[in-house]
Amino acid sequence: MTPLTLSMLRVACDEDATEGAIVLDAVLEPVGGHGTPVNPAIYAGGRYQHDRRWESSDAPEPTPVIVIDNVPSQANRLEAALEATADEVGVPRLVLDLTGEDFAHLPPHLPRNLSSLRWPHRNADAYLRDALVDDEAFVKSSVGRSIIDATADSSGALVAWFPQALLYGFWQSHLGSKRTQAKHARAWVSEIVGWGPATDELVTTAAMKGDPFNIIKEVGLAEHDRNDLIAGWELQEGKSPTEDKKMSAIGHGQVITKRQDETLAPVSFQRITQKATLSFPQLRRVRLGDGYSDEQDAAARTLIAALGLHAHESAFGRAFALRSGTDLVVKEGGSRLDSTEVGINDSAHLVQEALESARAVGVPTEGWGAEPIHLTPNSDLTKAINATWPDLDRAEV
Repeated sequence: MTPLTLSMLRVACDEDATEGAIVLDAVLEPVGGHGTPVNPAIYAGGRYQHDRRWESSDAPEPTPVIVIDNVPSQANRLEAALEATADEVGVPRLVLDLTGEDFAHLPPHLPRNLSSLRWPHRNADAYLRDALVDDEAFVKSSVGRSIIDATADSSGALVAWFPQALLYGFWQSHLGSKRTQAKHARAWVSEIVGWGPATDELVTTAAMKGDPFNIIKEVGLAEHDRNDLIAGWELQEGKSPTEDKKMSAIGHGQVITKRQDETLAPVSFQRITQKATLSFPQLRRVRLGDGYSDEQDAAARTLIAALGLHAHESAFGRAFALRSGTDLVVKEGGSRLDSTEVGINDSAHLVQEALESARAVGVPTEGWGAEPIHLTPNSDLTKAINATWPDLDRAEV
């Protein structure tokens, strides 16, 4: 097997290169062993993502599959892995700072510093549009304006501050119909698929919460009670002016779920695979813009490619958890650059090499290794957050 080198990546990123993709294949297995049921992602309407796919070119017919983790979900996990290793490789970040007094009441499960690696729409996110830096609109600053105006053909600001957007795609769709609607398709595609599910039927399972006292009855809750940690509830004997609820509504009693509350059962698969591809044709669409050379464009693409490989190795290069009941280990794995088998030995070092090479030829890399830019919500966003998560301790009762 040939170790993947920076020069190999660099050649594939040249303007006139012919390389198609780096493909990473893995056979996965539940931590409990082959055939252990796992939980695929559930979508609107209580459905798994069913499909039929050709397992090989000589297969007699397509094989039923269920997508355990789809492409957008995988991208989110890859960005989370980049955030976890950001200090190691110097990944650029903007941070929406919610540590101020306006947000001191927010529940503890909400982030106080929301990294741009977690923004739903990446560089096209409304968090960026509705943020301030030094009490001024960030989009009116030089960095903010350059990020907003960036496209795949003029991507210098994204290489410098949002390289993940050039890997996983973006659509600048929240600025109004008369402003930029720039789009860029993802260059990195990854998904986890379960082949040969044990059943094609829709199987559900009912949950049970036990209670040693088997407390029953109904409880009345005034509208304000929930603002005081459910204080003041009382048992109800029949109907009352207050809202009648089961004891389970305030955490008491044992409950067997109703039919409409049943959840899809875990699924046992004949085989589970993950396939990830880094498309060089798509990546070669990335250009820094006017005034930059083909050499600089290729160096920028190489940095983006190295970052994508690092994200994958960080997220999936060892045993990993997708969701409750879906913990997977890698049983077999391999990667290839077109038809050449390659080994990815130290992805973090590859990123560092690519970064040094990019800087040497003048690629914009201001955000790499720099302190994150700290933003704060503007007044409208502050109101929206606080309307969603009100200060219950100050709420009128």
